[in-house]
Amino acid sequence: MLVELKTAQGLNLLHDITLSLVRETRPEGLTDFTHRQLAILLTVYLEQPPHTVRGLAQKLGVTKPVITRALDSMGKQAIVARRRDEADKRNVIIQRTVKGALYVEKLGDMVVQKAGDLASKDIGQ
Repeated sequence: MLVELKTAQGLNLLHDITLSLVRETRPEGLTDFTHRQLAILLTVYLEQPPHTVRGLAQKLGVTKPVITRALDSMGKQAIVARRRDEADKRNVIIQRTVKGALYVEKLGDMVVQKAGDLASKDIGQ
């Protein structure tokens, strides 16, 4: 389904989602995510694996140490895990976790709800 939004609607949707993320009660151990961490999280969970530090750095246009620092924080929250690639020990594979999958699913539900709220608000005007 194609959804067409005007600029103001798109910004309002982003605002509503961001506001909900700031206000929500997070599961124990989860903190607010930076934009970079959220981009990494969604890449890992929405795009086909395998995901590597090198690949994520290339995709986001940042250095490998930047990805490593973000993954350190995300690993402490148990939303992603890392392991060495057995085929090439130089590579680090980023893995999904149950906690991370549940968070991404909840985030997706929030986006759908906020988009629905926006659509019903526009219909009522």
